[in-house]
Amino acid sequence: MKDIFLGALLLLLVANVVRSEYTAEDCKSLGFNKAVLLCSTCDKFDKFELQEISSQCKECCLKDEDDSSISKRYPKAVLEVCTCKFGAYPQIQAFIKSDKPNKYKNLQIRYVRGLDPIIKLYDSENKLEDVLDIHKWDTDSVDEFLSTHLIMD
Repeated sequence: MKDIFLGALLLLLVANVVRSEYTAEDCKSLGFNKAVLLCSTCDKFDKFELQEISSQCKECCLKDEDDSSISKRYPKAVLEVCTCKFGAYPQIQAFIKSDKPNKYKNLQIRYVRGLDPIIKLYDSENKLEDVLDIHKWDTDSVDEFLSTHLIMD
């Protein structure tokens, strides 16, 4: 009976490890920027037999859709969040309250009651293209993502 319990516990722990994803902070401590790291970059570690780094990299990367999405840039972005949730997301609050949003003329900050932080990305016809959950991102990740993927005038 004890062996069955221990076996089930071990299986549960392994399942949690397998499906866990590193936070932006975990990735940063490993030297990866989760906001802009593409999974195709991680594959390059395998060529040099760096499997441990490759597996950590893959926990931090964004899936490559196709070649056009790698360099996809958007003419407009809207960062939405509820001010009541600033306590839970101090990094997002720090970004909003800093002078960093002023660098992006086509970034709008919108306060939506009860909403966890997201970034909505729009095409040139103001059609919603993508929505990103950024609640685990830090201030630098938000800034770096916007500088990489938002068209600067």
